Amino acid sequence: MSFLDLENVTKIYPNGTKAVNETSLSITEGELMVFVGPSGCGKSTLLRMIAGLEDITDGEIKLDNKIINKVDPSERDVAMVFQNYALYPHMNVFKNLSYGLKNKGESKEKIEKKVNEVAELLEIKEFLQRKPAQLSGGQRQRVAMGRAIVRNPKAFLFDEPLSNLDAKLRGQVRIEIKKLQKQMGVTSVFVTHDQVEAMTLGDRLAVINEGIIEQVGSPIEVYENPATFFVAEFIGTPQMNFINGKIKSNNFISEGFNCSLNSNINDQNVIFGIRPENLKVSPQGNIQMKVDLIEKLGADSIIYGYDKSNNYICYRENGNTNIKVNNEITLEIEEGKYHLFDKETKKRLN
Repeated sequence: MSFLDLENVTKIYPNGTKAVNETSLSITEGELMVFVGPSGCGKSTLLRMIAGLEDITDGEIKLDNKIINKVDPSERDVAMVFQNYALYPHMNVFKNLSYGLKNKGESKEKIEKKVNEVAELLEIKEFLQRKPAQLSGGQRQRVAMGRAIVRNPKAFLFDEPLSNLDAKLRGQVRIEIKKLQKQMGVTSVFVTHDQVEAMTLGDRLAVINEGIIEQVGSPIEVYENPATFFVAEFIGTPQMNFINGKIKSNNFISEGFNCSLNSNINDQNVIFGIRPENLKVSPQGNIQMKVDLIEKLGADSIIYGYDKSNNYICYRENGNTNIKVNNEITLEIEEGKYHLFDKETKKRLN
């Protein structure tokens, strides 16, 4: 059942910039929804409107069947975790965690019980008397999460909370957030520009571009069946390969290569997309490529090069490859593993 609803939500700034454009989305109770997209796409603005930190120009936001457009942020019963932690530097961890409960007039005994429970859950009990400056980045992020958890809100809102952490710590805290969210069952919205975070954290993703949600779906749905060229281009590392061409009589024809398709589309200009893992070296292949660069990553090798028409092509190979720079190789497309996008509308065709 829908728990958090956005209905034609729009945000236009005084200078005329439309940051969010008639966005509608339903988030179910207990779901972890990830807003993902490039910087400036409107994802944080949308999150801040849910929190009440940005006014809504048009549309409605409902939380638990209640319209909250005009409800004060402090009364919305949502808790936000910020990128910069937003901890009070002069207060120790205990006081940071208990601040919101104290403002609500909770008893001293209840505050102590709740803070200790959350500190134990997040493994920060030994730091309760320390100030934020005495903590590592990961510990400070745990305190910021604890301050949200201790309030027992209807929804958690995470605004790029892992951006200030190093790569190893980011991975650890990401796993902790996922486990905690499932354990507590609280409806959550997580904003990130990092597609790895999005793919590993989200029950569903909302891929946002220029204030518009281009696709909503599970991580695997979005990866395997991108609805638009933008989604296909943005989701996936290394990026999907794209080649411009035309479909005629069940054949994709381009300057670089031709191949037969199982498609009802005919006489149409398209963008042909292939994921790097859906290519393999084969003498029966369609694509002739001269190798330009090789990244050996241990379990995988990423091979980059140019086809006959100077399209930059990338493919993934398992293990330590024997291919060398300047080698000429022939690549075969895995059967059915291609994506077709209309060259004008950029929408998926197959």
